[in-house]
Order: sequence, then C-alpha cells, then structure tokens
Amino acid sequence: MSVVKSPLPEQDRKTVGDALQGALVDLVDLSLVAKQVHWTIVGPRFRSVHLQLDEVVASARQHADTVAERASALGVPPDGRADTVARTSGIAPLGGGWTKDVDVVRLLVDALDAVITRMRERIRDTGDPDPVSQDILIGLTADLEKHHWMFQAENA
Repeated sequence: MSVVKSPLPEQDRKTVGDALQGALVDLVDLSLVAKQVHWTIVGPRFRSVHLQLDEVVASARQHADTVAERASALGVPPDGRADTVARTSGIAPLGGGWTKDVDVVRLLVDALDAVITRMRERIRDTGDPDPVSQDILIGLTADLEKHHWMFQAENA
C-alpha cells in the first residue's frame, strides 16, 4: 500500500524506487563504516584522517536523508533499517578492533569505489524514468568522487 501517490508510471516508480533504495542503503552503510573506523583509527596520520572521516560521515548522512525523502515523495517507503543495510549494502564487511591509518585509507578508497560504481549504475537506470532523481544521484556521486580522490591522495 502506498499512501503517497506519484505521477510516475508504476514501472518507472519501481525502477527509480529500487535505485533510491540501493543508494540509501549504501549511504547509510558508508556513514557507519566511516564512523566506525573514525573511532578505531591509530597511527601517525590519526588526526588528519580522523577529521577527514567526519566529512565523509556528514556527507553520507546528508545525502541519505535527501535520497530517503525523494523516495518518500515518489510513494516509495525508504528502508534504512540495520538488517536491510547489512543484507543489501555493496560495501565489504568491516573487521573489528583498531585499524592502522594506512588501512583506514585503503578501506575508505575501496568502500567509496564500491558505492560510486553502484551509484553510476543507478544514474544510468534513472535517466529516462526520472531525471529529478537522477540529478540527486549525480550530485551525491560527485561528492563521493571528491572524497574518493582525497583519500587516494592520502596514499600517493
């Protein structure tokens, strides 16, 4: 049941809803992964990477909210529950314990790469059915790619 009606045809709403749901899950997981390693990073670059991780968390959370609200506006109930995120995220599971700064950087580069790859697929999928949602995905992907670049530069 959908209490919010969308002007999109049902098939387009499904395509766009799936893309937005996938984006939401990846953004929620990215924020969790970045915050977890923010708490457990150790090493000589602790402070600079620690602060950089907060930027990723803030960005991912802001974009997750925008994506979830867009889904709601289209009559698609967003699902950011922990079990949904754990089952469907494209980010590799994170180990526990302390994490060396060089490993944190590599981990974030890999996580961002996975999310960006999936976002670019969603950008392609949403172009025809809903350019408005596509625009949201393009904007957030640009931000993720900036973070990706900055973390890669940490290991140059």
